[in-house]
Amino acid sequence: MLDILIIVVAVALILLSLLQGGKSDGISGAFTGTGGLNLFQNVKERGPEKVIAQVTLYLGVALFVLIIIDKVL
Repeated sequence: MLDILIIVVAVALILLSLLQGGKSDGISGAFTGTGGLNLFQNVKERGPEKVIAQVTLYLGVALFVLIIIDKVL
């Protein structure tokens, strides 16, 4: 039962990660120097992006806790 819950949370985490928009120019911008890559830039999500980011964080923590519980039991 716990294994099925871990799979469901992992799939949901993957889907939510794919829904999130990119916050930088990617690796090509890092090598070419275009776009002003600033690693410490304060990027704030608003509206649905913020909800998706928070749910992704919570699902990540839940997955971590479920895997620890699975290994202990």
